[in-house]
Amino acid sequence: GVAQLRRVAARRVVVLTWDQDVFDDFWLVGEYLPAGGAVSSADAVPMATLLGLLPGARVEPVLVPLDCTDGFGAAFWRPPEAYLDPAVRAGISLLAKADPAQLAEGLARLTRDVASGAWAREHPDLVDRASYDAGYRLVVAEL
Repeated sequence: GVAQLRRVAARRVVVLTWDQDVFDDFWLVGEYLPAGGAVSSADAVPMATLLGLLPGARVEPVLVPLDCTDGFGAAFWRPPEAYLDPAVRAGISLLAKADPAQLAEGLARLTRDVASGAWAREHPDLVDRASYDAGYRLVVAEL
């Protein structure tokens, strides 16, 4: 696919992707739903591989704003209770493709942690943040 992008691009190739190493640290997959992280990892192209195919490319972080409603993996980094909605999870590929039985325990824990305030106590660094780096990246290669 990258070879085809390079062939047809006039001046630059721009790829929106994610850095799985950063995404693995996202609280949802790291603490509650590692099965979703495994799905994401299976779909990921390692950043080093992509950069090897696009020599000299620059990598720009794409931060997720607090009010994001697009429904992709880390869109609801805050408020976390959005991930408890089955309709929301059905629209997020890494959760929709994961085995529901492997998500059940983590969802139950997230439900308890949100209700008790434990999630907020464990993530005070997220409370006042306007955006979050979950690993989404623009890779831009000038040709």
